[in-house]
Amino acid sequence: MTDLAPTDVAGTVSAEAVATPLLEARSVAKRFGGVQALAGVDLSLMRGEVHCLVGENGAGKSTLGKIIAGVIQPDAGTVAVGGRPVSFRGPRDALREGITIVEQELALVPAMSVVENVLLGVKRADLPDGLSGRRYVAKLNDDLGLELDIDATVERLPIAEQQKVEILRALARRASAIVMDEPTARLAKHEAENLLAVMRRLSAAGTAIVYVSHFLEEVLSIATRVTVLRNGALVTTVDPADATPDSLVTLMLGREATLAFPPRRLPPADAPEVLSVRELAGDGAVPVHDVTLSVRRGEIVALAGLVGSGRSEVARLIFGADRRAHGVVALDGEPIELRSPREAIRHGIAFLPESRKDQGLFLAFSSRENVTLPHVEDVSPLGVIARRAEWREAAAVLERVGVNPSSPGTRVDALSGGNQQKVMFAKWLWRTPRLLIVDEPTRGVDVGAKAAIYELLVGLAAEGMAILLVSSELEEVLGLAHRVVVMRRGRPAATLEPDRIAEDAILRAAFGSDDAAGAPAGGGSHERA
Repeated sequence: MTDLAPTDVAGTVSAEAVATPLLEARSVAKRFGGVQALAGVDLSLMRGEVHCLVGENGAGKSTLGKIIAGVIQPDAGTVAVGGRPVSFRGPRDALREGITIVEQELALVPAMSVVENVLLGVKRADLPDGLSGRRYVAKLNDDLGLELDIDATVERLPIAEQQKVEILRALARRASAIVMDEPTARLAKHEAENLLAVMRRLSAAGTAIVYVSHFLEEVLSIATRVTVLRNGALVTTVDPADATPDSLVTLMLGREATLAFPPRRLPPADAPEVLSVRELAGDGAVPVHDVTLSVRRGEIVALAGLVGSGRSEVARLIFGADRRAHGVVALDGEPIELRSPREAIRHGIAFLPESRKDQGLFLAFSSRENVTLPHVEDVSPLGVIARRAEWREAAAVLERVGVNPSSPGTRVDALSGGNQQKVMFAKWLWRTPRLLIVDEPTRGVDVGAKAAIYELLVGLAAEGMAILLVSSELEEVLGLAHRVVVMRRGRPAATLEPDRIAEDAILRAAFGSDDAAGAPAGGGSHERA
């Protein structure tokens, strides 16, 4: 560790240190195949600064953050730490200079405990005097208000808790600069507010933070400066006091844009039930009980609720990814037994999981291979894949959902997060499913890609598809759903028909009628439940 290590949270930083850039990137460029991810971008980072990066998916935000943290190497340009040029061959080199990263996709060891994950890469010499590794992790956990069970096995934690482990691991390394890529995307509003409070304390103590987020109001509440990227190029750097969410969107897109949801139309009153679930129960990461719901043809039904309420577990049970303890699942009135996702796919059920990295895509494969993998029999009439037909059909569906670049041969890990999300949609729209289940369909996606995904979902419903939507974005639920099932502690707390769907009704059901008044302050349209 260099002398760039941060002060303690209670410490102070000299005026001279504040005035000297901790890190500078100059004329940084990076190309992935035919995609110019960055084109001569400059960035400076001051000690104690929260420097936010915003832009559409594919603008180059995450690429710039990864170059700063040594995850990838630039094709051109320089990076300097404390005025001294550095060349990082990997994250370990960056960490020696006091720089680390919390990536959008988690990189934990599932079978290890929270303590073991946090202490990976932390040397005994890095621990405060008199503290064992476990006591150090416990103290950080308490000081930062993360409320983690530090002895729990990571694979048994909900994704929101795993995100906290990543953050705790970065902070345990006592880095001078932390790159945070969408750290609050999986957190409930009160958890996100807690994390932002932690970041403010770290910033006040001298830690510099490069912060990537699509939550623009969050950006404006935390930023010291905001840098806008578009198509790999630097647009401008602004003072957050002079910006609004709408002005940032205009800079990001190069034009004015609306954040409104596309108009919906209610399905006919006599639309048949495609999915019927009765008294469903299962013992997943969150045990669920007595789940009864239905989705009609042309209807979007949302599963809402707080993190850990059992929303995703219900979706996994319906898809056969988790084994149900009891209950009935019926398609078009016919009860079905689903012992695996393969059987669900055979019955015409498609599922976009919450984590595209861990469950949705093979990042090292091409778009074509990801799209056709569940349907390989369709392009193998004689037991051998017909490459020309596979390429043609994959290209058509990738173009339909707006993947850019739409070339079927492009590796998925060379695509932005929004385009990776669209590849998942393309995979399940290769053949029209009877039921489409989407879990957090816009997680880690910019405003432009969000709008495209909203248009796609509303359009699919208008064509008659039944859609079960799992979302932690309250405004997304309000803007898309025809009906809402609110989950609480593994059980349905309320089912809201169209005339009853409202923000306060969802929050009261999610928190329980007795403690609805205890909902986090500001639990409005941006509640990440």
